[in-house]
Amino acid sequence: MKALILVGGFGTRLRPLTLTHPKPIVEFCNKPMLLHQIEALVKVGVTEVILAVSKCADRSDTLESELSKHQKRLRARIVFSYETEAMGTAGPIALARQWLLADESPFFVLNSDVVCEFPFDSFIKFHKSHGREGSIMMRPTSIEKEIFPLMAKAQQLYCLALPGFWMDVGQPNDFLVGTNLYLKHLSQTPDKVILACGSHIQGHVLIDPSATISPSCVLGPSVVVGPDCVIEDGVRIRNSTLLQGSIVRAHSWISNCIIGWRCIVGQWVRMENVSVLGEDVMVSDELFVNGARVLPHKSISESVFEPQIIM
Repeated sequence: MKALILVGGFGTRLRPLTLTHPKPIVEFCNKPMLLHQIEALVKVGVTEVILAVSKCADRSDTLESELSKHQKRLRARIVFSYETEAMGTAGPIALARQWLLADESPFFVLNSDVVCEFPFDSFIKFHKSHGREGSIMMRPTSIEKEIFPLMAKAQQLYCLALPGFWMDVGQPNDFLVGTNLYLKHLSQTPDKVILACGSHIQGHVLIDPSATISPSCVLGPSVVVGPDCVIEDGVRIRNSTLLQGSIVRAHSWISNCIIGWRCIVGQWVRMENVSVLGEDVMVSDELFVNGARVLPHKSISESVFEPQIIM
C-alpha cells in the first residue's frame, strides 16, 4: 500500500520554531512530527510514502536529508512530490497520481501536522468492506471543500467516526494541547513504561534518557523534556515542551511554553502564556516572559510583560 502525506510549505503557524527547522521534523513528544504518522502507516503495511511538499518553501533539502536517515529503519520508500504553488488538497493528489495509481491498491491521504491514535488498521478494513471509491475518518466537522463533496454526491464516499483523540498541532497552543492528549493516550497503552515516574513527577511526563534532571525540581503535568536537556535545582515546569539541548537554570518557573533547541533560561525566570523560544535563545536571570514569540539566536535581557514578537 501507499500513502500521501500533505506536508505543505513554510509552517508559518508554528513560527519561530519553523524558522530554523521544517515543520515535519519539529519534534512532537520527542519524535519528529512526520515520523509519528509514517511509523503508524508502516505498521499496517504501507511500503511507499509520498510527501507532497511545496517547492517554494525553504529547507526542502533539509527535510529530504533528515528523512533519508530513517528510511532503512522504517523499511518504507519515501518519495517527494513537489508543487510550485499552493494547490489545496486536490492539487497534490493530482501531482502524485503517477505513484498513487501505479496499481489498484487503496492508498491513504493525510495531513502532516495531525496527531491522533492513527487507527489505520480498522480504517482500511472499513474501506474494503463497502467497496466504494473513498472513505474519510473524521470528527463531526470538516473544512475540506474540494474533493469530498463531489465524492459524496456521487455516493462514492463513506465516513468512519474517528475514535480517541485528534489534534492539529500546527500552531503553538494546539501543539501543547496535543501534547497533553498524546501523553494521556500513551499512559493507556503498553508504551506507558516510557513515561517518567517519581516523587518529582506530577501527571504524565516524558523525559529523554539523556536529559539531566535535578531531583529537587517538579515536572508536570503534561511535560516533555528532549535529549541532552538540563534542568537545575528547584525548577517548576508544567504543560510545556523543552526541545533538544536546552537548559533551565535553578528556581525558574515555566508554564505553557515551548523552549526551542539549545536555549538557555536563566535563574529565577518566570515564563508563561504560550511563550515560544526559537532555536538558540538566551533569557537572562530574574525576568518575566509573558506570551513572547522569540526569534532564533536572540538574547532577552528585560522582562516581556505583554505578548509580543521579539525580533
